Amino acid sequence: MGNPRAIRIGEHIGSRIDGIRLGGDLADEDIAFIRATLLERKVVFFRDQHDLDDAAHQEFGRRLGDLGAVHLNDPSAHVAAIDSEHGGKANWWHTDITFSERPPAGAILRAVQLPDFGGTTIWANTAAAYAQLPAELRRLADALWAVHDNSAFRDDLSPEQARAARDHPDTAAFYAKLTAQTIAAEHPVVHVHPETGERCLLLGVYARRISGYDREDSDALLHLFQRRITRPELTVRWDWQPGDVVIWDNRATQHYAVSDYAEQKRLMRRVVLTGGVPESITGERSRSGVDLAAARG
Repeated sequence: MGNPRAIRIGEHIGSRIDGIRLGGDLADEDIAFIRATLLERKVVFFRDQHDLDDAAHQEFGRRLGDLGAVHLNDPSAHVAAIDSEHGGKANWWHTDITFSERPPAGAILRAVQLPDFGGTTIWANTAAAYAQLPAELRRLADALWAVHDNSAFRDDLSPEQARAARDHPDTAAFYAKLTAQTIAAEHPVVHVHPETGERCLLLGVYARRISGYDREDSDALLHLFQRRITRPELTVRWDWQPGDVVIWDNRATQHYAVSDYAEQKRLMRRVVLTGGVPESITGERSRSGVDLAAARG
């Protein structure tokens, strides 16, 4: 298509890129343009990508990085369905798979079947949220670590998700497999983005407690920083259309898939990019596979 351009959607996050047809055969300069815009704007949107199928989706993803496992329930797959009828409603604020020691670097999501109304997705800029903290809160956040685990899929389901898990055998099996074993990692609350050098808050629904604090104080701290991340002015909301593709930097964002489309079907396809181990501002790396119950006090 040629002559790509990026159009800002919000002040702090989000740009739509026009003039590019996604696929594995993109020119190097187009890949560089997408990558640079993504690093700056945290999430980028594309319209009218109707020719992208699973194969081209993966080929395009490989131009941006190594492909990772898209879901705990199928660790061998590199492209997966996000199906509202089978546990695919992520209507909570989260950074993807932070209960892993190596959360994904990013994700590429394309719309396949959309409801007649609703079903938007919201992203928040966690680097901007950190930068806008008062100095005292930045110093506090810099020193904190949090344990992330997969128990949200058991304990924090919305009423709608809980009903689906109770009433639909396939959905019940989906959630049961997700929580068959506890998966946990301890991450710094503030990590340094490996490409931009920005300090970003690393929290979301999978952050279950602040290390070294009792439950009450931990919950208060999680709420304090999470509220700063999701301030409306630090977010962008996307109203999906057929043929849309969205890429986000998982290292500098949280997102929320709004479940406001009743019983209609919403089907997306997703590819994820392999990430590294987060590092604190002092260079200390996240960890997993240890007894995190006693981690850091």
